[in-house]
Amino acid sequence: MITHGEGKDPFWPVVQKGGEDAARHVGADFEYIFNPSGDMGDMAKSITAAAATQPDGIVVSLPDPDALGQAIKDAVAAGIPVITMNSGLESSKEVGALMHVGQPEFLAGQSAGARAKAEGATKGLCFIQEAYNTALNDRCNGYGEAVPIKLVDSSNDPATIPTRAAAGLQANPDVDAVLSVGPHVCVGVQQAIDELGMSVHHSCFDLSPPVMDMINAGKVKYTIDQQQFLQGYLPIIVLNLMHRNGTLPGNSINSGPGFVTLSNVAQV
Repeated sequence: MITHGEGKDPFWPVVQKGGEDAARHVGADFEYIFNPSGDMGDMAKSITAAAATQPDGIVVSLPDPDALGQAIKDAVAAGIPVITMNSGLESSKEVGALMHVGQPEFLAGQSAGARAKAEGATKGLCFIQEAYNTALNDRCNGYGEAVPIKLVDSSNDPATIPTRAAAGLQANPDVDAVLSVGPHVCVGVQQAIDELGMSVHHSCFDLSPPVMDMINAGKVKYTIDQQQFLQGYLPIIVLNLMHRNGTLPGNSINSGPGFVTLSNVAQV
């Protein structure tokens, strides 16, 4: 399993745990790989290196089809089954993958935006940590169909997110809504909101303990859960069933979206 997480985002260890649990349940050897650089060229090299070991299957996130597509196509041409996950639903078949496990991100963004508008949001900012990531852009653009937004690069570094968020908020004092498209971004942006003493409608994507704490405190209205454990777990199960029985699901598997709000955060 090869993902684009840089090791700073609390999202990815849950994906890794899903893969590890699934591999243990079916008796498979499992290796999780990510590139600390976050560079797509490095990730493509990791895919090529993994394919050279002739594994029984590769699971890969696909945030940048242009940068990663050829490496995945080469793996498929070498006879290796590939399942994409998390990012890249729209490009999964194009690069030769069997299927995709993840969240339709534009739809998830639309759902988040429609709810924000219903709760009074009229103009917003979307803080995005990976400008190259098509999935994150889809979240912002889907939200923007209901609530006009401007994209702001938050960076992927938790240490710099509050500063960048504060700058974005100060440069746009007329906004009344904020969307943060990652859990660590959510935390850093809320820190900036608190420090500036602003009152805005804040919604987020994905889960972490701090995000759930902020929902409980009433600071974050909701987060969209794409169930990343399933994104790690299900591809391993699918590959095992394919090798064992020759069976595959008839289509890709949607792992989200689902709303986590004050009404259900305790259960989640």
